Amino acid sequence: MRKLLPLIGTTSGSHPGGRSALTCRYRCGDACFHEVPNTSDNEYVGDVIAGALSRRSALRAAAVVTVATATGAATAVTVPQAAAAPAGRHGGAHTTAARGLRFAPVAPNTADAVTVPDGYRQNVVIRWGEPILRGAPAFDPENQTAAAQAGQFGYNSDFLALLPVPGERGRRLLVANHEYTDEVLMFRGYDPQNPTRRQVEVAWAAHGLSAVVVEEDSRSGRLTAVPRHPLNRRVTATGAFRLTGPAAGSDLLKTSADPSGRKVLGTLNNCSGGTTPWGTTLHGEENFNQYFANGSSATDLRYGIGTSATERKWERFDRRFDLAQEPNEVHRFGYVVEFDPYDPGSTPRKHTALGRFKHEAATVRLTDDGRPVVYSGDDERFDYFYKFVGSKRMRHGNSRSAREHNLSLLEEGTLYVAKLTGDSPATDIDGSGKLPGDGEFDGSGTWIPLATATAHGAVSHVEGMSAEEVFVFTRLAGDKVGATKMDRPEDIQPSPHTGKVYVVLTNNTNRGKAGSPAADEANPLSGNKHGHILELTERHNRAESTSFAWSLFLVAGDPSDPSTYFAGFPRGRVSPISCPDNVAFDPHGNLWISTDGNQLGSHDGLFGVATRGERRGELKQFLTVPKGAETCGPVIEDRRVLVAVQHPGELDGATVEKPASVWPDGPGRIVRPAVVAVWRADGCDIGV
Repeated sequence: MRKLLPLIGTTSGSHPGGRSALTCRYRCGDACFHEVPNTSDNEYVGDVIAGALSRRSALRAAAVVTVATATGAATAVTVPQAAAAPAGRHGGAHTTAARGLRFAPVAPNTADAVTVPDGYRQNVVIRWGEPILRGAPAFDPENQTAAAQAGQFGYNSDFLALLPVPGERGRRLLVANHEYTDEVLMFRGYDPQNPTRRQVEVAWAAHGLSAVVVEEDSRSGRLTAVPRHPLNRRVTATGAFRLTGPAAGSDLLKTSADPSGRKVLGTLNNCSGGTTPWGTTLHGEENFNQYFANGSSATDLRYGIGTSATERKWERFDRRFDLAQEPNEVHRFGYVVEFDPYDPGSTPRKHTALGRFKHEAATVRLTDDGRPVVYSGDDERFDYFYKFVGSKRMRHGNSRSAREHNLSLLEEGTLYVAKLTGDSPATDIDGSGKLPGDGEFDGSGTWIPLATATAHGAVSHVEGMSAEEVFVFTRLAGDKVGATKMDRPEDIQPSPHTGKVYVVLTNNTNRGKAGSPAADEANPLSGNKHGHILELTERHNRAESTSFAWSLFLVAGDPSDPSTYFAGFPRGRVSPISCPDNVAFDPHGNLWISTDGNQLGSHDGLFGVATRGERRGELKQFLTVPKGAETCGPVIEDRRVLVAVQHPGELDGATVEKPASVWPDGPGRIVRPAVVAVWRADGCDIGV
């Protein structure tokens, strides 16, 4: 286990995925500098895809994209004249673009701002610290308290949902989770070696979830928070949560504070999530391992839990974060949280039936007979992706009995893990990134059952593991059944238009290193910095199928590099993209991609890409975020795009006293993560 890196004097280029040392410390506990937790000999997705090359006609396109220089200065994307034409009355960059993507692409840049296309406008919807509950004080960064923060919007939003407010025309309910805190950017004079109790308790209150009603401007896409609305709510790292499903009550989940094994305080490191057809939101607990000190067991190590003190030192203030004192506490994190935004008095649920791992996303589609299927990735190098198929059907309507029934849908069903198989031999892959002559890659896959939960108990399908062990130590179950190792599975989104499932793989800088698999067609560069996206088609397009076909949809990077691939669309006519992360679909069936850790010398951003039709693979950048920030969310509607600007100013050496960004409020004001809305200035639909 490597020691944590110093804040000052470390270059961001030394960190995988383009992240700064500060990001690596506070977001994921230097996960990329730990040994890879998965030491199994399971098949690696690179080897699978390398065998999936089908010999068809070659796709060739000259590159017309200029990229960042070695010094990190970004230059503009060169696009065909039609694409660069000014927006007309429809605001489109060119009418031949895919519907929903007719805007002039934003050029890569390093501006300390949210940059949007010509003809578009934006506003900050809500910032960290803005009061949303009755009695919460105005934000005062110099005198912040836990009580104040518990009534204010939390820090570093990731997943966003924008829901209707019944009976209130012109209002929406914004649900956001708060992944983690940057204490060094929150507190003046912060000493990482000696945090105070006040600082720690403020950080606990800044984690969790927020629900806040927002008012829509009828003349634009502007959204404004409505404080003190009855639906507004804060959930923190110290609030009550309920464990549900097959592992609830297990000895593996019991602690001295909770001998029942059914009640948990708080949720940590909520990353991407999803909305359900029955009106709730789902939130994946991702890098929870970094909050727990003094791990020692083999299962602790498999989950990347350190053997010494943590970065935040929370274990000094609450024994539950010290595994030497409470070895089971960490087993109560790493689940999908279900939150009912329409019942401010409800207790959020952690669903053990969906397994325990570093959940990135929890997206839902229904089977033809109304049962939920939930897809989720485990965001770690060489780990797996999963789906859960429920056994109970959703009930329609908003009656109390229907809502209570639907809140139990994720407690019974079967949890599966993916295994991919290629159908063609590998050829001509040398690690340089040179594209093979064929533009299409494909194969097949199976969903391997791990365990099934019913109302009467649970059954393990993994030899040598009980059902409780499968649901609590899901990574080990995946190891045992030979699941396919992936390159950091992040968001997984089924298309509401076609049913195809898109698996986002952010990057894996260990590719090609000694002891790691070599490059292949889907990941053609040794030291994969930019990531890729796979497209899955369930057998007969049925969500509950136990087999699927897969193909390569996108290989990210500089389009002038032959290693990149955009579903067969000419590489010279797309925007450069690096490190895809969260994704969402627009009303036209385009996939919108937010990035995290751009390795091309410019800031992270939001991109739209066509997934079908003759312009399939056409990818255009819609916005960029400020210095040090990551693009999260997103929400894509007919007339509005919503993103969370996470960790602005999170650059090496940055502090409250020496900020690296002045967004969103300008010089002399503390940098604040925030949610931003973007709309067409003429009030028309986005990208048409």
